[in-house]
Formats: sequence, C-alpha cells, structure tokens
Amino acid sequence: MPRKSFGAKPLSYPQPVWIIATYDASGVPDAMNAAWGGISEEREVAVCLSPEHKTCANFALTGAFTVSMADAPHVAACDYVGIVSGNDVPDKFARAGFTATKSELVNAPIINELAVCIECRVISFDTETCILRGEIVNVSVDESALTDGEVDIRKVAPICIDPFNHSYHLIGERVGMAWESGQALM
Repeated sequence: MPRKSFGAKPLSYPQPVWIIATYDASGVPDAMNAAWGGISEEREVAVCLSPEHKTCANFALTGAFTVSMADAPHVAACDYVGIVSGNDVPDKFARAGFTATKSELVNAPIINELAVCIECRVISFDTETCILRGEIVNVSVDESALTDGEVDIRKVAPICIDPFNHSYHLIGERVGMAWESGQALM
C-alpha cells in the first residue's frame, strides 16, 4: 500500500496533553500546556519546554513542578493555558478557572480540577535541547476518579492531542489487556 510521508516532525499517537504547574517567586500558581512529554525512566518524566516560558523561570526557583493530565471536562482551560503566556497574563491560572492545593512533597501546585497529577522534583533542564527532566516523587489521583479504590479511566477522561489535525480527543475505550492480549499469539 502507498504511504504518505510527513517528514521529520514531532507527530505521534497518542500524544498526551500535560499541564505543567509551578509557583512563581510570590507563590502564585502558573500552568502551561505541554504536548511533548513522556515517562523517560521508571521514576522520571521528560518534557520539551522552550526556556522563555514563565514555567521554566519558576521551576528554576522552586526546583519542582507538577504534571497533570488534561481532561475532557476542562479542555478549554487546558488549551487556554497553552495559548496564553504567563509572562503576559500573570493570573492565567485563575483565569483558566483552576484552583490549587500545594503538594505536600514538592514546592509546586496540584491543580484541583484535574484528577491525575505527577509531583516532580527537577533533575535537570537543558536550555539548548529544551529538555526538562523531573524525578517522580508521587502520583496522586483525586478520589472522584476512583471506582472501588482503582483509577477509572472513564472518570479521569484524559485527552490526547492529534498533532496531525490540531485537535483534542478523549481516551478511554478498552480494546485489550496489557501483557494478556498477546498471549493468544504465543
């Protein structure tokens, strides 16, 4: 079958929509949308962030950040914090309708409205490659997203970005079981 080439671009499925949250020097929470990130080691995240973001100045001061999973009910707020700069709109966190609880483990805000949060300490930030590496200190999940004590993806309602078509999509339909579905081919 013929294939269409898109060239060397950051196009992949699924691409998570992460909301990176930090505190500034005055303790005011800030958040930004980061679509280029992932788990890079067992206890490590890696995110590509341009150094001019307010978020970068913030985690340079605090040594910490959180990563919340964007969700369908808050798609407008999650997109908003990606299209407005905290350097220009200092209260963009509040304007997005977000509220925060300070993490007990790192000096960074947990976004109350987003159910899943990875709490991180900064390992390193390379301004040339734009790669932020963070140590995963804790993963917390709002109890409203649990069913019988387990995380329920339908309640979390995580979204991913479709980088080919510049759109957000809901994740959630189960199509198999990890480490089980392939057993049929053994």
